[in-house]
Amino acid sequence: MALIIIGILAMGAAVAGFFLMRRARSELHTMIGTETLTIPELEDLRRTSDELGAKGGFRKFTEVVGAAHPHPDGPLTSEISKTECVWYRYRIDRQYEHVEYRDGKRHRSRRTEKVAEHTSATGYALIDEQGLTIGVDPTGTKPDGVEQTVNRFEPHQGDGRANVFGIELPSFFGGNDSTIGFDYKEWLIRPGRRMYILGEVHDKIGPLVIARPEQKGHYIISTRTEDELRKDRVLRHKLLAIGVIVAFAAGLALTIVGIVR
Repeated sequence: MALIIIGILAMGAAVAGFFLMRRARSELHTMIGTETLTIPELEDLRRTSDELGAKGGFRKFTEVVGAAHPHPDGPLTSEISKTECVWYRYRIDRQYEHVEYRDGKRHRSRRTEKVAEHTSATGYALIDEQGLTIGVDPTGTKPDGVEQTVNRFEPHQGDGRANVFGIELPSFFGGNDSTIGFDYKEWLIRPGRRMYILGEVHDKIGPLVIARPEQKGHYIISTRTEDELRKDRVLRHKLLAIGVIVAFAAGLALTIVGIVR
């Protein structure tokens, strides 16, 4: 029975890997087939759209490149490292010792739970060599290749309470669980960082903004170049293809052996 369960899980992993493989291939083909346009070229296309009576209805799936530029209200400040940035994300996990009694014996295990997580939603911009900008809506995707500014573990001292950004969190369930410490992680994009973005440019709010497509389509925000991303997708596709074949074959074999037994 155990072999059958393991075999089914392996085949399930193969199916999941297959869909990830298809996504990697789709992203690669989309990048190859999509033209990179400059901000002046996009402005020209938008003006043509306006002249045709479609003001506010401009849509263009494209790639844009430029340097990250803060929102008009100014740059953001990341929560943990207090670094000036245009985008940031943090996560805090609690590590604790869980104790339970089974068969008259005391069993200890180390576990992790998320305490806090936040991703900034403020838009920013890309600026080109001529000083022209295009807005970036970060909603709907996780930027690729961003800088990690914080990755530390802090042992906990006290009665199970923690202070996060000046807010005291409640006691962590007490009972048989005891806090060991907290993992702090933070990622960000600094102003001036060179960016590549694949998405849909629109003028719904007036100025041009690149965002997740309203219909189907990929949305990629990355600090890597298009060439680096293409190579990554090729390698990812190859590794996933190998993994899918191996996992499915192994899962099928284990399932058959389990049934025969």
